[in-house]
Amino acid sequence: MPTLDAPSPQAPKYVYDFTEGHKDLKDLLGGKGANLAEMTNLGLPVPPGFTISTDACRAYLSAGAAPEGLREQVSAHLAALEEKMGRKLGDPTDPLLVSVRSGAKFSMPGMMETVLNIGLSDVSVSGLAAVAGDERFAWDSYRRLIQMFGKTVLDIDGEHFEEALEAAKRAKNATSDVDLDASDLALLVDAYKAIVREQAGRDFPQDPREQMDLAINAVFHSWNTERAKLYRRQERIPHDLGTAVNVCSMVFGNLGADSGTGVAFTRDPATGHSGVYGDYLANAQGEDVVAGIRNTLSLEQLEQLDKASYDELMRIMKVLEGHYRDLCDIEFTIERGKLWMLQTRVGKRTAAAAFLIAANLVDEGVITPDEAIERVSGAQLAQLMFPQFDLTGKPNRVAKGMNASPGAAVGKAVFDSYTAVKWSRSGERVILIRRETNPDDLGGMIAAQGILTSRGGKTSHAAVVARGMGKTCVCGAEELDVDTKARRLTAPGGVVVEEGDVISIDGSSGAIYLGEVPVAPSPVVEYFEGRLGADSARAGELVRSVHRIMTWADEKRALYVRANADTPDDAARARRFGAQGIGLCRTEHMFLGERRALVERLILAEDDSERQKVLAELLPMQRDDFVGILTAMGGLPVTVRLLDPPLHEFLPDLTELSVRVAVAEARGEDNESDLRLLQAVHKLHEQNPMLGLRGVRLGLVVPGLFIMQVRAIAEAAAQVAKAGGVARVEIMVPLVGAVQELEIIRDEARAVLDEVTETTGADIRALIGTMIELPRAALTAGQIAEAAEFFSFGTNDLTQTTWGFSRDDVEAAFFSAYLDRGIFGVSPFETLDRDGVGRLVSLAAGEGRKTRPALKLGVCGEHGGDPESVHFFHDAGLDYVSCSPFRVPVARLEAARAAVRNPRR
Repeated sequence: MPTLDAPSPQAPKYVYDFTEGHKDLKDLLGGKGANLAEMTNLGLPVPPGFTISTDACRAYLSAGAAPEGLREQVSAHLAALEEKMGRKLGDPTDPLLVSVRSGAKFSMPGMMETVLNIGLSDVSVSGLAAVAGDERFAWDSYRRLIQMFGKTVLDIDGEHFEEALEAAKRAKNATSDVDLDASDLALLVDAYKAIVREQAGRDFPQDPREQMDLAINAVFHSWNTERAKLYRRQERIPHDLGTAVNVCSMVFGNLGADSGTGVAFTRDPATGHSGVYGDYLANAQGEDVVAGIRNTLSLEQLEQLDKASYDELMRIMKVLEGHYRDLCDIEFTIERGKLWMLQTRVGKRTAAAAFLIAANLVDEGVITPDEAIERVSGAQLAQLMFPQFDLTGKPNRVAKGMNASPGAAVGKAVFDSYTAVKWSRSGERVILIRRETNPDDLGGMIAAQGILTSRGGKTSHAAVVARGMGKTCVCGAEELDVDTKARRLTAPGGVVVEEGDVISIDGSSGAIYLGEVPVAPSPVVEYFEGRLGADSARAGELVRSVHRIMTWADEKRALYVRANADTPDDAARARRFGAQGIGLCRTEHMFLGERRALVERLILAEDDSERQKVLAELLPMQRDDFVGILTAMGGLPVTVRLLDPPLHEFLPDLTELSVRVAVAEARGEDNESDLRLLQAVHKLHEQNPMLGLRGVRLGLVVPGLFIMQVRAIAEAAAQVAKAGGVARVEIMVPLVGAVQELEIIRDEARAVLDEVTETTGADIRALIGTMIELPRAALTAGQIAEAAEFFSFGTNDLTQTTWGFSRDDVEAAFFSAYLDRGIFGVSPFETLDRDGVGRLVSLAAGEGRKTRPALKLGVCGEHGGDPESVHFFHDAGLDYVSCSPFRVPVARLEAARAAVRNPRR
């Protein structure tokens, strides 16, 4: 790894003292640096230090070396720090020690590097021991430096250091590292230095400035490690931000029983309830808590150990929550009774906690309803709608841990990340079981349904990362003996779970069960379906909080939210979930079952008379379908898409039919109907049917097909109107690429609508429009709007035709490679491709409204329920989004969040 470059007087400013920043400079100083600066400015006890900006990181990553001038600026700030502290870095008699820690704009817990105790060496360790009056502390700090430096800077497998530590404990018959004395730790330092020499091919650096320079470069370099890139893809964090580096004077939690380190939350990040939540480890340094290598004490127990520090911590927590107006996550160290603040940030929380905290902060007068809407997300709401365990059958509970991240997860037990990824790719559901997780386990954590650890608390790596991802997690299950090498765990009573055995974990209660526990609907789903009133005794705080925030959201949003629904049952469910109409009713789903035989007759019809007979039989069936759907929607708009798929989809499989005909011929049997079918299948067979005879082309090539459907819609609307109801119909012509196609179908449809109106006397309210799903349609939208009264963007097909790949084939063929190489950050079928497909949508919307100012604009692809895509559609000026019924609440919430961020006129 290159060293820091020589100074340059023309270099931009890369380094900032903690006194120079504030919390709104996260782009420049990263989240950690900006918040250290903010706490310093608030007068809180922060160890002095400085931050190297994200600009420096980006320059390093671009050039492969640190930028000119950085070394000079670091030297100047280090000299100022030494003067402030009255000690010099690595001084043999009274050494200044520093930490070097990463800190990106967005929290990436454990994904990048940290090195503590920089400045210790073979000569300064004695000086530290003398100044501290504690030889054990000095050698403990030195062994920690070599271990962290070896892993993070020299890229040595941490197992080598762990094995040496375990050997030292065995030799002393010790159960914990705190049981090792100074001489034990001095021997461990020698063992660690030998590991460095053997594994890295060099000695551990004794020059303290070299240690610091190499550690800074290592933090820069860690931005692009595989685990950091994987985490950013998972959390949709941009890859070009870079990380800041924070150099902070060390304070020590490993100075004895009156020292320690901890993590605290101003509210419970799992439930959202007010109170005292956190973990504390006496005689430890910060990484020990997050790593979960020792089980922690609660903050209530800290009060018993050191009431003065506890009271000061409570005061500071109150200050920080009031200042940030949100749940704060705090790291602190106590050094011989003196409290120091090492970090604060707006804390990650579970979905349930997010809703509860947001509603409570409104009640407390801290934030407004608009701010509460911004504090939650559609992804969190979706998590709350997942099923929960049904415990009525009294499943076999074998142990209990901490309820670190809620949810009901069932899967096969696996004991390493590689197996979790491998099994999940082959369709297995897995639970990742570890003593404690570390950043290298990220791939397995993403692949797993849930995470179970025997060590660590609610602030351990497993808990923090799981909460951020919305994964079920149970931590600190001390009753479990996890043997990762033997791939088994042993529970109380001698119960053994081998790899591959099914277990169930409850992240809401911390319970661990043998076998598969059945699930029950979430109370949030029951609320949306109207089976659980927000004011009922069973609703609880969570449902009431969801109800209040959704009420505010519906008042705020500009986008209407419709549902994709094809049956009366789907339509009724969509309304219960809050849908304001149907944005896509797919009529092809009405041609299945016993009706398939009629479609076969339609395809085989040899003349118009025979074809009309079949259409006449289909008409009343279609009419009944539409009557049910229109009635269920109770006057809300219903967009009906005329038949879209290729006709061959309604015929038997070519291979199967060919075999049937061949077998009949071999037996000398008469099989005239199958033979005619085979001829029709051959005739309709297409190499790429998605680009063939489908959509509007069917309406033009198969006489009477679309006319029958329009008549069924019109007669259904008339029937509903005569029964006292209201039917608002929008007839959508699919796959239009030229305005002439639409004009022909529109004129035929208008003639039928007028005829039915005249014969029934009913007031039939119907718009005729098209689905924009081809690039040419988007590019000629101004022309198409001359014939269309509405556009519905079919973003699924528009994505396929814009990119030139099949949704069905892309994942198996090359999609994973594109994700791994960073070509895609996320699937364009999951979140709208703004630069390509989104540009076509914006162009078509603008050109369409230029031709027809009152043109109604919607989207009916599943992007209509994707949170990020909903924001785009709001900004693009669409009138509504449509998605599956289950995603309607998510779209409602995200539409409100979009309106808060970018209000429409």
